[in-house]
Amino acid sequence: MKWFDYAVPQSLAETTHLLSTHPRARPLAGGTDLLVQLRSGAKVTGLVVDVKYVPELNDLSYAPTRGLTLGAAVPCCRIRSDQAVRQAYPALGEVASLLGGTQIQNRASIGGNLCNAAPSADSAPLLIVLRATCRLAGPVGTREIPVEDFCTGPGQSALQSGELLVSFHLPPPPSHFGACYLRFTPRNEMDIAVAGAGAGVELENGTFRSARIALSAVAPTPLFVREAGNWLAGKPANAESINTAAEIAKAAAKPITDMRGTAEYRRHLCAVLTRRALEAAVRRAKEARA
Repeated sequence: MKWFDYAVPQSLAETTHLLSTHPRARPLAGGTDLLVQLRSGAKVTGLVVDVKYVPELNDLSYAPTRGLTLGAAVPCCRIRSDQAVRQAYPALGEVASLLGGTQIQNRASIGGNLCNAAPSADSAPLLIVLRATCRLAGPVGTREIPVEDFCTGPGQSALQSGELLVSFHLPPPPSHFGACYLRFTPRNEMDIAVAGAGAGVELENGTFRSARIALSAVAPTPLFVREAGNWLAGKPANAESINTAAEIAKAAAKPITDMRGTAEYRRHLCAVLTRRALEAAVRRAKEARA
């Protein structure tokens, strides 16, 4: 590993100053991706900026009227064990439990998982169906973008020079809402999904009032299948509607063949996982409090 300097800023302003004045600086939240990439030479930097001590990046707060603020550096172990998250966003706690083993989850964060910008990122589809927005900060101030616009290509994001991801905001879940993310791996020890699907639905009188579907590992970026959710709106929440939406998701996928699976197999998985995620989301929506 090439040598690098190490900085531990205590404020957001100090962090953005370091990142903007050192163009090749790399922010470190948990390091579970970054340190591996630096060791292998996939990434090179002269400065690592540890953001674990910046208050805004460690904020985890929820209010029923405001929703959830989730700092980009909050470790997965805090997310999965937070009572408010478990009650209001149970699927978010489940995804936090998927990112590596228990030891990794004490360091890894959902913010870091998204910033790595892997097409297979497990957190991205669920954040998309939960309508999350990203708060970004840089040398000229802050801005917000929908999470579906964050990843722009494999390993690439919407972050501009000197910017970092500060936090996510998730709106409060509406009544009769349910969400689920499912992935397929050939064995439990394999953390990289062959394919994944997230679904979020709101029901009203036995019909889909709204729905969002997103896929992972089947396109250059996490894939928001907007047309599948739009098609479900107003349709009865039954097997026929769900199967049609699953086929729409399958048709939207743009998978490749690699060592983890063929393109044809991934397309098949898109339909299966979307159908199962929708069925689970519908069950949860029916059980949700009004």
